[in-house]
Amino acid sequence: MANNIARIWETDPESKPMARQFSDDFVGRFRSGRLVGKQPEALNEWRVTTGDPVVADTLAALLGGSPEEWDTDKEDNIEVLTDSASVEIIIESSDKIDASMKLFGMSGLVHHCDGVEFLSPEEDKGQKCGCPPLLQDRKDKAKSGRGPKPSIDIQFKLADAPHLGLFRFNSGSWELVKTLHTVLEDVDKASGREYDADDKVSVQGVPVRATLSIENVSYTTKAGRDVSYNRPVVKVLGAYEVAQPLADAA
Repeated sequence: MANNIARIWETDPESKPMARQFSDDFVGRFRSGRLVGKQPEALNEWRVTTGDPVVADTLAALLGGSPEEWDTDKEDNIEVLTDSASVEIIIESSDKIDASMKLFGMSGLVHHCDGVEFLSPEEDKGQKCGCPPLLQDRKDKAKSGRGPKPSIDIQFKLADAPHLGLFRFNSGSWELVKTLHTVLEDVDKASGREYDADDKVSVQGVPVRATLSIENVSYTTKAGRDVSYNRPVVKVLGAYEVAQPLADAA
């Protein structure tokens, strides 16, 4: 049945509010942390930000929490501090997982590479980036502020509410970098995607179902120091099958 309140605009169509427009194709962002004052805080459950109240209400119903406004000059001015450390998602293909190395300065992005060659700007693309070959050296250089750190971007839909549209998760986790090649391989395998001899896609495959989780890692070093941190984890469950409506009984 149609929503009757929508008819209020029939007699005054010029006053009808315009549909909400966003600067990108994402309805929200999953975040594993936040700023408290000027200090970053890691979270044990997902924090999701959006600019759409309907999306926020749906997220709260699915994952727990309550929509609240937060201080930002961006469009995603509503946050939901959920009660969920894991969520089932739909990844269309491995193309929806992008990884590169980035270093930002006062003027914006100053170094963008794949660990071997520059990805931007266009005049430097394909040239050697000069990053250290060893992972630990790259981490040390990034920690000192003199080298790029990972920028992993995953685009997905919620398995329980795919109609909401695309969400995004961006991470600078070195731990996720270590397993990313396996995640990409698992997505391709579960989707049925195939490549030809030139490494070009010959069979696109189908979307896959996966979990996106915040996982705690805790251990004690040989020196007796307790270590505890959170890391994002992606686990591929298999091909995503869209539920088909039951045929009418004969």
